[in-house]
Amino acid sequence: MRIDVLTLFPRMFDGPLTESILGKAIEKKLLEVKVTNFRDFSDSKHKNVDDYPYGGGAGMLLKVQPIDESLQAIEKETPDTKKRVILLDPAGKKFDQKMAEEFSEEEHLVFICGHYEGYDERIRTYVTDEVSLGDYVLTGGELGAMVMIDATVRLLPDVLGNDESAITDSHSTGLLEHPQYTRPAKYKGMEVPEVVRNGNHKLIAEWQLKESLRRTYQRRPEMLEALEMTPEMIKLLDEVKNEEGAK
Repeated sequence: MRIDVLTLFPRMFDGPLTESILGKAIEKKLLEVKVTNFRDFSDSKHKNVDDYPYGGGAGMLLKVQPIDESLQAIEKETPDTKKRVILLDPAGKKFDQKMAEEFSEEEHLVFICGHYEGYDERIRTYVTDEVSLGDYVLTGGELGAMVMIDATVRLLPDVLGNDESAITDSHSTGLLEHPQYTRPAKYKGMEVPEVVRNGNHKLIAEWQLKESLRRTYQRRPEMLEALEMTPEMIKLLDEVKNEEGAK
């Protein structure tokens, strides 16, 4: 996968792109990332990338020209890749695991990180997706882009080393992940459930599914409404509701 990031603060990406999973993915050539300061493409004498909005209003707007020419440069460098151009915008569609999975299927992603009050509306004509990290406003799009890149890249084949771990993550299955334990079996009066220690894989799988349903029911019940339930899941969820109601 190739990822391009257009930003005014390229040094913000130095740490996230060189450490941990992302850094290893780049080392293994599973991922190629290029971070570009789009100020370099400004045609103004003082390299300005923002200007006052027509009609007045608070703040400054990101100009269309530097973004346009930055995208042209990316296209010239990679003319044969199909690109998905993502504009980081508080008014965009909220990012979630499903979107991360969609992005992970692409060959080339381009993230545009904005600053100032907003964008010249014409910038939107160059993008395929307008995406928000959540219902809040950050000082710029860089942190949001980092989160989206991390969530996407970890889903690429061979990036985690154990692709099954990504498949069973919270939200990937439509449920929150079940509780997990490691050694020792007992610690300060807290004990690992016997069912996950007995080696019976059928019972363990049933317990894990039931506890995923329980955790989702307790913490994010709205997720269950969108879930296509099997007869086994319906049975286990009924058990969970009865047990939780009895507490």
